[in-house]
Amino acid sequence: MRYAFRLAELLGHTPDRRKRPGTIKSIVEHTGLDRHQVASLLKNEAKYIPLDALSRLCDYLIDQGHATAEELPGALFAVNPENFWELLARRGEIEIVVGVRQGESNTSPEGATVVASDAVLFGELLSGVSTLGGAAKHKRALDEDGDAMERPEAPMPDRLQQTLVWSPGQVSLEDAQARAAEVFNGFAEATGDRGLVCIGSVKSNPVVELLFSDAFGCTPFVTEDDVDDVSARSCPFFLRYRDTDPHPDSASAGMRLSKNEDAPEPGFYFEKDDGTWQYAGGDNKDTALVFYIYREALGRLDMVLSGFSGRATRLLSKTIAIRGEEFWPPVYEKGGDMVGAYLVQYGKPDGEPNRDDLMYNTGAAAEIMPLPTKAIERRMARR
Repeated sequence: MRYAFRLAELLGHTPDRRKRPGTIKSIVEHTGLDRHQVASLLKNEAKYIPLDALSRLCDYLIDQGHATAEELPGALFAVNPENFWELLARRGEIEIVVGVRQGESNTSPEGATVVASDAVLFGELLSGVSTLGGAAKHKRALDEDGDAMERPEAPMPDRLQQTLVWSPGQVSLEDAQARAAEVFNGFAEATGDRGLVCIGSVKSNPVVELLFSDAFGCTPFVTEDDVDDVSARSCPFFLRYRDTDPHPDSASAGMRLSKNEDAPEPGFYFEKDDGTWQYAGGDNKDTALVFYIYREALGRLDMVLSGFSGRATRLLSKTIAIRGEEFWPPVYEKGGDMVGAYLVQYGKPDGEPNRDDLMYNTGAAAEIMPLPTKAIERRMARR
């Protein structure tokens, strides 16, 4: 079992330098601890903490009203996840964001819809969180005498919330982006152990763009198709739109890899360790993306589950249900940040799609590819 030190979470301290209200200075002046030690504790990077330092921090938290004496020191420690589903289940709150499309009548929301494939993935996500990916919530084990005993109850969020945002093209661009910013900023500015899961790509869910931009330090809703070289792209993966798709400006999606490098086929591209880029949809493949960043010290999880097509989205729901353990461990970990990034390839169907594909949601062989660690590391270092 692995523990995390949650000083930053209790204080509502954010890694964003623009939003730090002198937290380190305040702790140092109150406790007399070394500034570098405090910074390390806030990042959950300290290898150990002396009891004297722990006592001083507890006094500070009580004096400043961040915790009570009865809650400490336990409130400063939390159990870290050990697999993909536990990463979700250990969050105190989970907000699941889905794009919604306007009905035929713009005067009433009664006909607004969520894409069927997104609904399938949403349902599988709820099932996985509540059952730890199918593991029984109460399994019987044997004690030393061979008698049956009850295992501890599996972790479960205190609150699950669904949030709707406008898909691009359904309302004005300003309204869609404003709604997305309202949702994402509300999550980012909250405190406590929480998770945000975005279902869909930037084609259907603009919060995805804000999540990627926050993770990799780029400007949201600004195209990077015109960068001089593909190495200058902010995200280590790229979604090339279909010609028939909506084409909202995006740092994580577009029509070209760079000013001088084309992306000839629709689908996902990714950067390799050597800095070159590769298309993930070759050999008649359909592709999905699983991405998450877990900020250990804050207890904050940001996640995207996205299929390039509706079929890939439905297939992804089955993949996370039966092979969720393959999305763990994260491909990158440093400074209390854990990043998981995976492309999942599916073979295209032999015949033409039909309605049975939706009703029965038949499976397909999946190849799960962790994205290159060095490519992620280069982008994280730029933030």
